[in-house]
Amino acid sequence: MSTQFDYFVVFAEMRTGSNFLEASLNEFSDIHCYGEAYNPHFISHHSQDALFGVDMAQREIAPLSLIERMKENTDGFPGFRFFNDHDPRVMAHVLADPKCAKIILTRNPLDSYVSLKIAAQTGQWKLGDMKQRRSATVTFDREEFEQHLAAKKAFQLDILKGMQISGQSGFYVAYEDISDVEIVNGMARFIGSHEQIDATPNSVKKQNPSGLEDKVTNYEQMVKDLSNTDHFALSDTPNFEPRRGPGVPGFYLAADAPVLFIPVAGAPKVSVLEWLAALDDAEVDQLQTKLSQKLLRQWKRGNPGHRSFTVIRHPLDRAHRVFCEYIVPKRDDNFSDPRRVMRNRYGVSVPGQGDLSGYTKMEHRAAFAKFLEFLKGNLAGQTSIRIDAVWATQSALLQGASGVVLPDIILRENDLEDGLPALAATLGLEADAPNPEPEQGPFSLADIYDKELEKLAVAVYRKDYINFGFGDWNEG
Repeated sequence: MSTQFDYFVVFAEMRTGSNFLEASLNEFSDIHCYGEAYNPHFISHHSQDALFGVDMAQREIAPLSLIERMKENTDGFPGFRFFNDHDPRVMAHVLADPKCAKIILTRNPLDSYVSLKIAAQTGQWKLGDMKQRRSATVTFDREEFEQHLAAKKAFQLDILKGMQISGQSGFYVAYEDISDVEIVNGMARFIGSHEQIDATPNSVKKQNPSGLEDKVTNYEQMVKDLSNTDHFALSDTPNFEPRRGPGVPGFYLAADAPVLFIPVAGAPKVSVLEWLAALDDAEVDQLQTKLSQKLLRQWKRGNPGHRSFTVIRHPLDRAHRVFCEYIVPKRDDNFSDPRRVMRNRYGVSVPGQGDLSGYTKMEHRAAFAKFLEFLKGNLAGQTSIRIDAVWATQSALLQGASGVVLPDIILRENDLEDGLPALAATLGLEADAPNPEPEQGPFSLADIYDKELEKLAVAVYRKDYINFGFGDWNEG
């Protein structure tokens, strides 16, 4: 018996051929697949509620005990089929376990969707003889299929990530290949068997061998609906930003009112803090900050009906203000090294000593354009400089905060004049509009704005433009 693996799991879905694959594996005398051992409605196979003395109640309390019983009571390699709606505790365990061989069975999701609908309509989930075959035609439902597709993609991504984290590899097999005896023999060798079989079993038959046009009543409409499906995830935006912590110490509580402000680096803050303090006729330094997660939880529990909000800024405006505050002036803090590298290596030609005399508007525009080009590479993980919070995507910063608290209001900077008084009114408070946020830098964005800068900003912050619905800056 191989020392590499003690047992195996077949990651699959309904209507992917997993019954046939299980039957094929069970042709090997030293391999035993015990069905859907963690199906929430049964153990192993339909109408079975126990396996090796483990019933459904015990499985719920100690799910991994069933795997141990399989290993103790099997002469060879035990295994089971696992679907995306089975016990997530088991999935986490087997993905991390290097002694578990992973077989990943896949099928075209459209084929599996149609097959699933036919099986649900006919009640026939497994076919042993063509004489018992029940046929049916079904109607394609775009929304239903998209949900089906999303669930399958999420399951496969979870499997892939789990194996990447644990440094393992799996045996991938497609539905079309499970009847190929050479591939099945290779799968058995992967698990650890020293046997071979001459043919796959005849006990399970393909249920719906005809083409989709013969199975789907609205075939033409299905083709039309699928033309808008992004099969290759071309619209997905690659994300190489590091995950952010919640940043709770940087949150602010009003002096008395039940209001929590979640600042986003590089977005409006000074004027918002002044407004927050004014709610209780307090000063900014009276606002409670440097919170711990424990203190924040206590505050939330002690203030039912509290409000939490954040403020975001147009990505191009935000990048320009960050550029003016952290890159244009010469600094003696932790931005000094990034600034120097940007100047020397990435052509961000701001004055070396920070002397802005003679620094022209055209030079400023050119340096800012280079800064945007640098940010594109930086956020893609292509530079040696850290991805600082002040120029990270606002999406990533809020995603980090959401691990502790979700703001119930996200306000754009342009909406603060009406949005903040309206927020106060929900608590029965009267409040004036906030003051405009102070400008930064030798030139305003309006002084240098053109469509090329907007295009560069979209390339850098596509996620923020999409997530928050931003259009061109000059149209805001």
